[in-house]
Amino acid sequence: MADNRQLLTDKAIARLPYATDKQYKVRDTELPGFFVLVGKKKKTFMAQGEFWRDGVREFAAQVKLGECGDVTTREARSKAKVEIGSIARGERPGEDQKIKPGAVTLRRAWERYRDGHMVRKGRDARTIENYRDHMERLFEDWLDKPLARLGRQPKLVAERHDKISRENGPYIANGAMRSLRAVYNHARKTNLDLPPINPVTAIDWNTEQRRDTGMGTGDMASWFAELTALTNPIRREFHLMTLLSGSRPTCGSSISTSAAGCCTSRSRRAA
Repeated sequence: MADNRQLLTDKAIARLPYATDKQYKVRDTELPGFFVLVGKKKKTFMAQGEFWRDGVREFAAQVKLGECGDVTTREARSKAKVEIGSIARGERPGEDQKIKPGAVTLRRAWERYRDGHMVRKGRDARTIENYRDHMERLFEDWLDKPLARLGRQPKLVAERHDKISRENGPYIANGAMRSLRAVYNHARKTNLDLPPINPVTAIDWNTEQRRDTGMGTGDMASWFAELTALTNPIRREFHLMTLLSGSRPTCGSSISTSAAGCCTSRSRRAA
């Protein structure tokens, strides 16, 4: 019997005759890709989708949704919509179940990078927290997926960069991608089966403007007035040294605090 089309309902499926020879399909007229596969003894709900890239079909896939009688037509149609949408985004059915023991997921790669690289090398706690926010919030839905999937489908990374840019801003999007790039590169050192090209290379970086945090000539008068008002001569000296040397303000303040402590200790010993 050739494939045919009709609106699939519980009653319509019940009236379908079982196959006498080969299986046949009855496709739904309402949802393309949703159909019933009729065999000699059972009828099975199925979904079929395709993934296209740059006008070329990259793959097609079918997903079993359940046996007629165990699943209603309405439930099967809802599942079919989800599966067809996933395939259209480039997700191969059952890929998560195909993860081999020992295959690296994004979560595992991130944990190895955090503990084996950042913590071991004494990276600043704020830097580690920024990475954690990127990986566990912005890439949360990818954590338990194989990292190789991103390497094989860099378009997913480019689309996520666009999404984060819209929802969280261009700077956060760029920062998240730098974190992902570092984690992927680190993971590939011990997982040579990962695609060699980092998927982050697929993105178009957002333009970033350098922050203007330096003092201009117009700020100097008020700054010197505040400097003169300081009662501690050591703090005045170190703030001035910070300005002249170009060091970070936090560096000067920490040095001045230590110097002040040393001078206090000397005064007490002299007394």
